[in-house]
Amino acid sequence: MWDDDVKQAVQYLRYGKIIAYPTEAVYGFGCDPYNETALKNLLELKQRSWEKGLILIAADYTQLQPFLQPLTSKLETKLFASWPGAITWLLPAKAEVSHYLRGNSDKLAVRVTSHPQTVDLCRQWGKALVSTSANTNAIPPATTALEIEDKFDKEMIYILPGQVGDRQRPSEIRDALTDEILRS
Repeated sequence: MWDDDVKQAVQYLRYGKIIAYPTEAVYGFGCDPYNETALKNLLELKQRSWEKGLILIAADYTQLQPFLQPLTSKLETKLFASWPGAITWLLPAKAEVSHYLRGNSDKLAVRVTSHPQTVDLCRQWGKALVSTSANTNAIPPATTALEIEDKFDKEMIYILPGQVGDRQRPSEIRDALTDEILRS
């Protein structure tokens, strides 16, 4: 049903490009989390400071493990009870994780997505994917491909056609160590 479009998005990712894709509530911008140039281009597109950090999404926890410090079984139990789903957790990042991903923190925001098309995208990509709302600081997040076409240069990004999920708000963000809710 969406296989050819997902394959096209994966090709863009392999070439270090930015893609836009549907998530649980809004369209997200994404790129290869290992590609520093792509990360810089994404932050520039969003007009976002690197200091805020970015979110990584994945089809399953194993795609996130290369970025994270080993977790206790208690933390794993907490995370796995909420995933897949729309809760993003801040977890201790490995020291080598790019500051573009972590921002001014030693933690990284991660989520196992429940959006079927995005799960497929992460599986075909074979690893975690950067996920940040498809907008700049001045405009609300896009919820359709058409909004992205209207507001952004189509030469810069590949827009994966699809439908966002039925959530009314972007994912909740929680600190896994303190249980503090940073975004509800």
